[in-house]
Amino acid sequence: MSASVAVYRNIYTEDRFKQAFGSEDGSTSNSSGGTGVRLREKLVLRCSCSRRACVHLLKEKVPVLSWLPTYRLKKWILGDTVAGLTVGILHIPQGMAFALLTSVAPIFGLYTSFFPVVLYMIFGTGRHVSTGTFAVVSLMTGSVVEQLVPVPLELNSSSSEAADFEAQRIGVASAVALLSGLIMLCMFGLQLGFLSTYLSEPIVKAFTSAAAFHVTVSQLQSMLGLRLPRHTGTFSLFKTLASVMENLPHTNMAELLMSLVCLAVLVPVKEINMRYRHRLRTPIPVEILTVIVAYATSLNSAYDIEIVGHIPAGFPKPKMPAIHTFPDIAGDTIAITFVGYAVSVSLAMIYADKHGYSIHPNQELLAHGISNTVSSFFTCFPSSATLATTNILESAGGYTQLSGLFTTLVVLIVLLLIGPLFYFLPKAVLACINVTSLRQMFLQFKDLPELWRISRIDFLVWMVTWLSVVVLNVDLGLAIGVVFSMMTVICRTQRYTSYLLCSNISGSSKIIQYLPGVKILTYNGPIYYGNRSFFREEMSRLLGLTPENIRSREKARKALEKRERETTVNTVVCVDNFGNKQIRC
Repeated sequence: MSASVAVYRNIYTEDRFKQAFGSEDGSTSNSSGGTGVRLREKLVLRCSCSRRACVHLLKEKVPVLSWLPTYRLKKWILGDTVAGLTVGILHIPQGMAFALLTSVAPIFGLYTSFFPVVLYMIFGTGRHVSTGTFAVVSLMTGSVVEQLVPVPLELNSSSSEAADFEAQRIGVASAVALLSGLIMLCMFGLQLGFLSTYLSEPIVKAFTSAAAFHVTVSQLQSMLGLRLPRHTGTFSLFKTLASVMENLPHTNMAELLMSLVCLAVLVPVKEINMRYRHRLRTPIPVEILTVIVAYATSLNSAYDIEIVGHIPAGFPKPKMPAIHTFPDIAGDTIAITFVGYAVSVSLAMIYADKHGYSIHPNQELLAHGISNTVSSFFTCFPSSATLATTNILESAGGYTQLSGLFTTLVVLIVLLLIGPLFYFLPKAVLACINVTSLRQMFLQFKDLPELWRISRIDFLVWMVTWLSVVVLNVDLGLAIGVVFSMMTVICRTQRYTSYLLCSNISGSSKIIQYLPGVKILTYNGPIYYGNRSFFREEMSRLLGLTPENIRSREKARKALEKRERETTVNTVVCVDNFGNKQIRC
């Protein structure tokens, strides 16, 4: 025997509900005066200054004050030391190599591998994030440098003109770093860390994979020993390929042979490091070993091999970036900022989820903003988290940001003592290090079959972004990818599915019952101006409320009312002079 229960509830508007039951803070007043009082109370609470509030704010904005006092010395120091030294050794050849992508001297890559690492260790929240030079960011910055300071037709590398030329180039690259840092600090002030979500995972992976092709093609001339101008703008990849193919007869055979030998060593050893990373305590430092062996050969005098040249020892003097170039670099810098921040936050979140801690996107804005802003005054170009060194840092057993301290010690020793010894290092070796460091980016193609099974739309976003970056250019392709991704989001919000729900399912036979005169409709999405027409069409289809049905029902209702009026017996009540009622039909 089943019992039915009827529940009757009053219908409330939001204002009536608050008047009856009060708001979240316990106040039942909804007047403008009450709102003003609550606003003043919140402002007073946030602006109140106490010793406890200051300490909390300081620990929140300078995370090193939170994790360093609780550092587990016996448990973590060995892992942080080994991981930091390993990453530091990798930073030396990688920093010099990525400096070539930025179109500046290799020494500035070493500076960029030092100052941002120190600053991120103090302000960053990612325990396993390694910052420094990143191939994609360096490539985008190099395009800006090439546009504003192109290589002269005749340049004597030993003259003062060459020194002025290098100063102009690093001035522009430092200006990009300064403006990028200022943009991040403004975003931090406005709490815009959520903007990184607009660069979805398919966009970031497709962009970095396509940018890897640009990096590889741009390094072909160094690997072949060709002295060619660098192409920028749309279709730059194809322009560079055409230029390389046209000048193949002028290939320096010594540099080509050296490049082939380096690739033959770097690729297999890197594959061993990847496959046996769980068995190896630390990865084999094949990059620094290749640099040492190449330096020992010193073939430049006999075979006209292009070398790194003079690397000054010591710290750079503080120098003002070329801020007069801000109007010319603003558009490219915005793209560089978003790419660097999106990659950094994505890497930090990946390893935070893996190791069970959380990061704060807005604090990451502050950390990378300060890193780029301060380091720009020490002739550094834009920095961000890097894929290769972050992976090595985690696999080598790093626990906290303290590993950055040991990384900077290695770079510091090179800056103060060993740097000048790299004078005869061939640039072809650095080009090979650049190309082989992109292995993870190329392997992202392996994710496409799984992405196709999970979401066809995300697969389409991946392909559109990749093709746009490869065919057009890095920054323009990224913009097209973001716009296309947002269009897919809008289209998906316009086409949410509606369902007609039943009122009850009775019995073992699962008979669906509907209440007469009542239709329960669910719509799995927001209703706004962009999808109101689609919602109306879907509702009309499910409820049968098409314009034709409405008109036919309206006609039927009017006809029924007319028939009722015609058949209704009119009753008239009359009253005589004596007050008696007389009924006449």
